[in-house]
Amino acid sequence: MPLALLALAVGAFGIGTTEFVIMGLLPEVADDLHVSIPTAGHLVSAYALGVVIGAPLLAAVTARLSRRTVLIGLMALFVAGNVLSAFAANYDYLLAARFLSGLPHGAFFGVGAVVATTMVAPERKARSVSLMFLGLTVANVVGVPAATLMGQHLGWRATFLLVSVIGVAAIASLALLIPHDHAHAPVVGLRRELAALRSLPVWLALGTTVAGFGALFSAYSYITPMLTDAAGFAEGSVTLLLALFGVGATAGNLVGGRLADHSLRGTLFGGLTSLAAVLALFPLLMTTEWTAALAVVLLGTAAFVTGSPLQLMVMEKAAAGPSLASSANQAAFNLANAGGAWIGGLALAAGFGATSPALAGAVLAVLGLGVAVTAWSVDRRRAVPGRERVVAAHVPDQSPALQH
Repeated sequence: MPLALLALAVGAFGIGTTEFVIMGLLPEVADDLHVSIPTAGHLVSAYALGVVIGAPLLAAVTARLSRRTVLIGLMALFVAGNVLSAFAANYDYLLAARFLSGLPHGAFFGVGAVVATTMVAPERKARSVSLMFLGLTVANVVGVPAATLMGQHLGWRATFLLVSVIGVAAIASLALLIPHDHAHAPVVGLRRELAALRSLPVWLALGTTVAGFGALFSAYSYITPMLTDAAGFAEGSVTLLLALFGVGATAGNLVGGRLADHSLRGTLFGGLTSLAAVLALFPLLMTTEWTAALAVVLLGTAAFVTGSPLQLMVMEKAAAGPSLASSANQAAFNLANAGGAWIGGLALAAGFGATSPALAGAVLAVLGLGVAVTAWSVDRRRAVPGRERVVAAHVPDQSPALQH
């Protein structure tokens, strides 16, 4: 695997840290800026809105630029957003800065995934995407807890300064490690990128992402009350348990990338089936502390087994213009975040019990599997036999030198 994937992983680590660390610092931010905690919670939504808007928008306006230049520019925008967050004079400025920080998120992962797949042999494409996403999952194990602890002791502004430093390190890594001659986009243009989005298989792939990861966030958004109210954990233990989720997510991401290089659809179907099974078992697993801890690990593993296959699937179906579709898939992940949390909240509000969001997630996972099977059926009617990996066959900037 090329060393350049490390540069993408460093950027993913910084993005993952800044996305999730705000959740642990809401009390400190609310107290310092004299707002309520629910109002401070809008900072999470502002970031997510930035991702949803920025992912397709920035990918579209940079369609004719060098992918290396785009990645460096996106990370520079990320650094600017975090610096502005650190020095925000009041809540409104911080809200705007969080929106700005979210804008490059989706486009970075979308364009980065395309770059990652062009630097490896065809049989290692899914693995290359999983190694870039490794930065995101490791952020949940190391970056978020460390940055949260730093913010609690040195102030929340110090956390955003730390993330800015990580962003600068990512810019330096991208500049040094992403090769000039292999990271340039073919002359695709906005029209061709948009044309790729008119494909039914692309939208089915995006729909699978929304339903599949909506299943995860339906449960994960309410994992704390499940662990405290159903399993009986003390609130102080939740941080460690969330780190276990990150460990499971990291393992699932690596396993999913490796398996998807052998069978893309098989890995996707197996991951969604496993996710539905784990979520359906949550009411049983949340009855004791040790089985609840196991459930948290299994949830992260099952969910992130599907991450790389879903990203690669979207890119395959939009092979003529993959950057915009790949970035749109990141917007789909964030729609899944918001939608899944909303559906899980409905289950709780209806009085179905502390573990009911997981059961709602199981239904969403089955729905995602249904969409994936529908996409497979459509492909069987359309595709040329024996040509599952469209991206591998159509990437024009592949070089024999990159196969080593």
